[in-house]
Amino acid sequence: MTSDSEAFKFAPAPHEAACRASPYRVSEPPQLLSGVVFSSPHSGRAYFGDFVAAARLSLKDLRASEDAFVEELFSPAISLGAPMISAVAPRAFVDLNRRPTELDPNLIDGAALAPHSTRVAAGLGVVPRIVAEGMPIYDCRLSADEAQARLDHWHTPYHRRLGRLLERARRLFGTALLIDCHSMPSSARSKNLITNGAEIILGDRFGSAAPPEYVCAIETSFRRAGFTVSRNAPFAGGYITERFGRPAAGVSAIQIEIDRGLYLDEENVRRGDAFHEIVDRLRPVAADICALITTQTGSLAAE
Repeated sequence: MTSDSEAFKFAPAPHEAACRASPYRVSEPPQLLSGVVFSSPHSGRAYFGDFVAAARLSLKDLRASEDAFVEELFSPAISLGAPMISAVAPRAFVDLNRRPTELDPNLIDGAALAPHSTRVAAGLGVVPRIVAEGMPIYDCRLSADEAQARLDHWHTPYHRRLGRLLERARRLFGTALLIDCHSMPSSARSKNLITNGAEIILGDRFGSAAPPEYVCAIETSFRRAGFTVSRNAPFAGGYITERFGRPAAGVSAIQIEIDRGLYLDEENVRRGDAFHEIVDRLRPVAADICALITTQTGSLAAE
């Protein structure tokens, strides 16, 4: 078995082939009890050999953008009755939380600059040009065909399956709630980029993606578990929250950012000493979130 830092670059060929064959992983609960769906689009860590070989960066540097092990942090939700979808390919390869039109003309041949996209201009498009610390990934440009292949094989299927999970929840429970799970570098707090040094940031697109009662309940649950919490600054929710958060249509979405310093050895991209403690602290939060939409609550919402 590979270590955390080795990832899939060093895995046997059959393991890599299996990862390439599936653009996402879905973990279904033993019994579907909640209309909540958890998503982890930035925790993919299948660093395929050809991608690592084409990059100018080390594997460790490529992982700077990864929301490492976030899907494990929120995995208790699965036993509580909610499904989870998580990425396989890493964010440095294709960013599932970007619009498919956010193509970077400074990286991809023939791409036109997406209008008003500061993320693309910064190198953080759907096929990223840099990793989180601003380091360029490639020494060369990518073809339009290569970029489209990443969208077709990884981006489109993830969004299609996530949409189906949410539609199933809406149909069975009367309403659905997407929890999009992310992590933020601890340096964001040390550089005072985070309001009040919050450990958790809830993003609801400034109220447009979810009813306030959901956000208030989740914030209260995190605070009860001992976390400091703020909302929407500097992370209000990305493309996934924006796309699927349609409360009037019966689907809400909330993005959760958690400080990596709480659970991760950021220098070596390994589970930190407090990893299991944080999972235990998050377990009652996951239970509270799952309880927001059950058969009973969904029936009331549908009436």
